[in-house]
Amino acid sequence: MSQEHAFVADAMKQAVPWVTTSGVEFAEVSGERVVATLPDREEARNHVGGPHAAVMFGVAETASGAVVMAAFAPHLGKATPLVARAEIAYRKLALGPLTATAVLGRPAADVVAELESGVRPEFPVTVAITDADGVTTGEMTVIWTLRPNR
Repeated sequence: MSQEHAFVADAMKQAVPWVTTSGVEFAEVSGERVVATLPDREEARNHVGGPHAAVMFGVAETASGAVVMAAFAPHLGKATPLVARAEIAYRKLALGPLTATAVLGRPAADVVAELESGVRPEFPVTVAITDADGVTTGEMTVIWTLRPNR
C-alpha cells in the first residue's frame, strides 16, 4: 500500500461500518486500483456453501469505494462520491475467501476537470471478484458520481 493512500483502509472502516463488521481488509490501495479481501465465514454463506450474493456484491462495492476515495481524496471537500448504479454478474460458484480487485475506469484528472467545469461527472469502476485459486467468480461495474457539496 502506498504511503500516499495508507489512510484509505482506516477511513473506509470508520466511514462504512459494514467494512469492519464483514471483515474486509485492503491488500493494495492506489488511486487507480484497490485489492480488497474478505475471509470465508460460515454465517455469510448461501444455500450451496459459497458466500451469499450480497456478500460478493458488498466486497466488490467496497473495493470500488476505496479506489474512489483514494483517487479523489484531495477533492472530497468540494464533492461527495456516491454510487449512481451498479451491475454484477455472478460467473461461478465462489467458495472460500474472496478477493475483489477494483480499477478506476477513467483518469481522475478528467473526472475532476468535469466537476470543476460545473458538470456532475459519472465514471466507472470495474471489479473482478476471485476465489482463493484466482478463478473469477464475479464481475461488477459500479458507476460513481461526484455530487458537488453545497
